[in-house]
Amino acid sequence: MTLELINPEGLPTPASYTQVIVATGSRLVFVAGQVADDAQSNLVGPGDLAAQARQAFANVGRSLAAAGAGPEQVTKITIYVVHHRPEYLPEISDARMAVFGDHKPADTLVGVETLADPGYLIEVDAIAVVD
Repeated sequence: MTLELINPEGLPTPASYTQVIVATGSRLVFVAGQVADDAQSNLVGPGDLAAQARQAFANVGRSLAAAGAGPEQVTKITIYVVHHRPEYLPEISDARMAVFGDHKPADTLVGVETLADPGYLIEVDAIAVVD
């Protein structure tokens, strides 16, 4: 198996992981958990779940594009939300639809105590299959 490691423009380049990995064989695209950081590693929307959700999902879209994939090729996403409550769903859904439109990949929403940085409120990862 061959892996293509990509840290796309417009996203921070992390020290301990790769933003996107493309595994060739069946061409699967695995997008690392995306949070609400901009390209300069600044947190977008401190304390604002809706703003962070928009940025996190937009970062998923940027990561997919860097690997030659689109949101319509995503088969699975996982959404991690700090102290999740049902009333958060409309904000998360709006952010998701801004990237995925009518496409509805399988997903899992997980309520968590915290994420990698105490300022993060949401994180989204994705798996895509590219022809």
